Amino acid sequence: MNKARLMQGNEAVAEGALAAGVLFYAGYPITPSTEIAEIMAERLPMIGGTFVQMEDEIGSMAAIIGASLTGLKTLTATSGPGFSLKQENLGYAIATEVPCVVVNVQRGGPSTGLPTSPAQGDVMQARWGTHGDHPIIALTPSTVQECYELAVTAFNFAEEFRIPVILLLDEVIGHLREKVVLPQELTIVDRKRPAVPPGEYIPYENNESMIPAMANFGDGYRYHVTGLTHNEKGLPTGNPEVTKKFMQRLTQKLNPYLDRIQLVEEVQLDDAELIVVAYGCTARSALEAVHIARSEGLKVGLFRPITIWPFPQKQLEKYIDRKYLVVEMNNGQLVGEIERIYAYKAVERLNRIDGELMTPKEVLDKIREVIQNV
Repeated sequence: MNKARLMQGNEAVAEGALAAGVLFYAGYPITPSTEIAEIMAERLPMIGGTFVQMEDEIGSMAAIIGASLTGLKTLTATSGPGFSLKQENLGYAIATEVPCVVVNVQRGGPSTGLPTSPAQGDVMQARWGTHGDHPIIALTPSTVQECYELAVTAFNFAEEFRIPVILLLDEVIGHLREKVVLPQELTIVDRKRPAVPPGEYIPYENNESMIPAMANFGDGYRYHVTGLTHNEKGLPTGNPEVTKKFMQRLTQKLNPYLDRIQLVEEVQLDDAELIVVAYGCTARSALEAVHIARSEGLKVGLFRPITIWPFPQKQLEKYIDRKYLVVEMNNGQLVGEIERIYAYKAVERLNRIDGELMTPKEVLDKIREVIQNV
């Protein structure tokens, strides 16, 4: 039978990571993600895993990359200032196609900002925080149950697609306590291993799946890992043709799998004249506002991107003839993506940046205002 527990969001992330098979954690304590590190420090040694408190977030990101290269599933958790420090090494993991999971429990910023208050100001940083053209997967839960489930999904995506995956929480979801049902059976994905002898192994092979097999360091497969643009053997190159081939595969390798990667929730959209787009803790208030608006006879629905990157454009385009209201606890970040899809027509916005949770009443009042003006 499935087990039910009262859990905090950060605790659910840690439990999900453990269920997915994480065996290495490196991090530096930072509010409001510290509970994840505390749980990992206690639990990992009990199962033969390793917890390392690093000197800073730069070292933390480097450590999980190195541990992943040896074959372990690896995790780090942070908040805004630490996420900024991780960006260079995050780019290294993307370029070298090293699977790992990075949790960012967002707080108010910039700089030290509001360490104990919620925000959603790292949305665009999750997509473009590191330099250059690159792919990334970022998932954003709205419930504690999803914290557990998406932690497992994050590791599955990281392993299957050889890519860092960002689990983008906010302070409210990280510290919220709710009932979580722990399934007895989970689908767990492990990275594809090479089926050829060491002498025939091509670590960055441009194969049909676009996802090369990954050998463990220490298992006899000797290969080069570099952040420089490299050929299929991992050796640095400045050859334009080789560079183009590598970059095309790297930046497009998720495209054949978007239908599985891009997760969304759609609520009462069939006849909706106004679609509220919200994610994370803000989606909870938006959902309540949509239910109240429906009880008043207003044709409103909710589109909630669970996978925030790559943004689920295909799913949203089904409703491109509707009016949109984008609700965010930032000054307007994801709204730009929707405006681009919407051919830069006017998209309504509701933003809050004072460190307080967006309330259902605020969303409902804005819904009524927009509906009256349609």
